[in-house]
Amino acid sequence: MPLHPDAAAFMKQREAWGVIPTNELTPEAAREQSMRVTKLLGPGEPVAHVENRTIKTHDAEVDIRIYRPAGDGPFPVVVYYHGGGWVLGNLDVVDFYCRALTNASGYIVVSSNYRHGPEDRFPAAPEDCYAALVWVARNAASFGGDASRIAVAGASAGGNLAAVVCQMARDRNGPALKFQLLIVPVTNHFFSTASYRDNAEGYMLTTAAMKWFWERYLKDPADGAHPYASPLRAQSLAGLPPAFVQTAELDPLRDEGEQYAERLKQAGVPVVQKRYIGMIHGFLGPDALPDSVAQLRQALG
Repeated sequence: MPLHPDAAAFMKQREAWGVIPTNELTPEAAREQSMRVTKLLGPGEPVAHVENRTIKTHDAEVDIRIYRPAGDGPFPVVVYYHGGGWVLGNLDVVDFYCRALTNASGYIVVSSNYRHGPEDRFPAAPEDCYAALVWVARNAASFGGDASRIAVAGASAGGNLAAVVCQMARDRNGPALKFQLLIVPVTNHFFSTASYRDNAEGYMLTTAAMKWFWERYLKDPADGAHPYASPLRAQSLAGLPPAFVQTAELDPLRDEGEQYAERLKQAGVPVVQKRYIGMIHGFLGPDALPDSVAQLRQALG
């Protein structure tokens, strides 16, 4: 299918803003560009309550941002992990989306930052994300959340981390999760799928950029085989929470996301998987958020 007109307009807008391919920049310059584009998007929706906190892990401090709708609660909680190839991104970059998700769902959204490569490489990011989940489960009541109704979510590298956190929670007898929302997730350190071949360039996220991200995330390429880096490589996916996996037709990551959904199904995990036709990585069109909210409500009530 051809590129959807809305996705084409999104790409044209980024071109007008002078966005340079990430793999042609240093991490520092790429982060500056990401923040510049975020500011150009403008402010997000008003939310009833927004609070910044810093939590301590074993060897780091992690910033979180709590978005709470109006009302008394207790509310279901969605712990959200931002994308950016484990190198870029922060709470501000996804502030727009988290506000929209809070208002559309009526749930609390806790946006969690984490340490980034190349300064702090794997497994720093998943350990921080898991620590944030544990903190949320233990402290949900303090901000109006319901610890018995927690989901995780994320896009791209954030989708990778959400999937990994589910495995960590299962493996470590951690918080009981009700749902995982995986948006165009990275699931495998592998570049030879058909979608990597067919969408290698021309649709914003490129194969070259993904290799750039992985090289700055892993300490050693061999780490890419670890299931907490490549959740698709886990020996078993049994016992994981129900999932909604969103993929984009013209995304290099399409096939690995859909392979992960299929493996979840084979393991007996309830899964809904949807491919957004004509869409690209980072832009799934206007239906994606309502679809996500509908699945979250079915899982969390």
